[in-house]
Amino acid sequence: SMVSSFRVSELQVLLGFAGRNKSGRKHDLLMRALHLLKSGCSPAVQIKIRELYRRRYPRTIEGLSDLSAIKPAAFNLDSSSSPVEPDLAVAGIHPLPSTSVTPQSPSSPVSSVLLQDTKPHFEMQQPSPPIPPVHPDVQLKSLPFYDVLDVLIKPTSLVQSSIQRFQEKFFIFALTPQQVREICISRDFLPGGRRDYTVQVQLRLCLAETSCPQEDNYPNSLCIKVNGKLFPLPGYAPPPKNGIEQKRPGRPLNITSLVRLSSAVPNQISISWASEIGKNYSMSVYLVRQLTSAMLLQRLKMKGIRNPDHSRALIKEKLTADPDSEIATTSLRVSLMCPLGKMRLTIPCRAVTCTHLQCFDAALYLQMNEKKPTWICPVCDKKAAYESLILDGLFMEILNECSDVDEIKFQEDGSWCPMRPKKEAVKVSSPQCTKMESSSVVSKPCSVTVATEVNKKKVDVIDLTVESSSDEEEDPPAKRKCIFMSEIHGSPTKGVLMYQPSTARVPSVTTVDAAAIPPSLTDYPVPFHHPPISSISSDLPG
Repeated sequence: SMVSSFRVSELQVLLGFAGRNKSGRKHDLLMRALHLLKSGCSPAVQIKIRELYRRRYPRTIEGLSDLSAIKPAAFNLDSSSSPVEPDLAVAGIHPLPSTSVTPQSPSSPVSSVLLQDTKPHFEMQQPSPPIPPVHPDVQLKSLPFYDVLDVLIKPTSLVQSSIQRFQEKFFIFALTPQQVREICISRDFLPGGRRDYTVQVQLRLCLAETSCPQEDNYPNSLCIKVNGKLFPLPGYAPPPKNGIEQKRPGRPLNITSLVRLSSAVPNQISISWASEIGKNYSMSVYLVRQLTSAMLLQRLKMKGIRNPDHSRALIKEKLTADPDSEIATTSLRVSLMCPLGKMRLTIPCRAVTCTHLQCFDAALYLQMNEKKPTWICPVCDKKAAYESLILDGLFMEILNECSDVDEIKFQEDGSWCPMRPKKEAVKVSSPQCTKMESSSVVSKPCSVTVATEVNKKKVDVIDLTVESSSDEEEDPPAKRKCIFMSEIHGSPTKGVLMYQPSTARVPSVTTVDAAAIPPSLTDYPVPFHHPPISSISSDLPG
């Protein structure tokens, strides 16, 4: 009788579940389904029939005298019933040709069932408390690290069945032989080195809101059992605040370890929670495949690279002078270092929803979200979902063209130039500082800090004299003292210390006798420090 009342969609689901052909007209599908019943079907198929019937007629009448003729199975059980009795009795439909079940309104969930029989017919009234739909039209936010392969239990309301604070519901699902095989052969090493199934049975809970895609959200005091075994919720519950229990952050639950990997035995999920006024929750179960950050990076690369002209147009737009503003921006400085890892960018990307030019490294961003999915832009702290990420072609060009700078400057016309540091300190080890321009030899191994330009061609001449520009200034600044050395390859003076006083200040420099230099100077390791230089200044002419 249940099968006879099914529509084409229910018949196709049933036949597909049993592994039979599900194509053809309704009459053919019905004949196939009835033949399946008569030939003796497995308990899992019988449970599926009752599940489909419950979905078709969610609210059915109770208290019929002939309910004992049919023994219904448990699909949605409440806390006051045992796992053998349902919370909503399946109506007993007589196997008579005149029996028909008619929904009151075809567009809305069935609010009453009318039985037409030889007995006088009667109609049951709708229960007074408003009951949310059994299967609300809830959409869950997609999870970038999971591909949904199949829906095992579509979003189902956690309906409050009593006035008690703590509620409990039971749900049953069965796996097909193909699904069992897919899970079993997917055992592999996941990120972190642990061995687990990459094809998983995933339980998700969310608010029963249909206005927008929902994030994972747990009801209060959530407790989940799978096949009678307690499922430990991931993470730690936050500590109570002002004596009030804080909610756990919602996330998808991988219940594969407690699922019976067999197509012959159904699986039962028990969910208990504390009811909240004005809040209804929904649960759903999916068969998913877990992905890695490397797979997502490959998909991101396959999505393509944004045209460099798009970024240039964005630069011009940012640098266009605003007539109402008194301050005009003539250039933009952008770093080539990733704000996440503080290393040079390799795969520059940003979200299309972001308005800044600064990029972050795609590989590092995906790895961090694989550990803890937040999907927050590290530059502007706004949402940067995986779907909105795009690789920046202009930054890829820049990274390929200049490998020795960490910062660039964009001009008003969209062009760019590298921002090179003026000087950088290079540590040069010389086996022997052999010669000064004054012919004095300091025969002692030393290490010299050399100030050079980045291109290593220009050498700044820095005043080494201790003469002050004013009588009041006793100690000259440390910046004026530097022993420098040219690093031009092929130069005959490589490894030679050059002592060049400023020609503007000192008209002539006489040769200094090596004996006149105090031992403290020759023994002191270079680079020289401020006090020794000033203390020997009186011994050096000029």
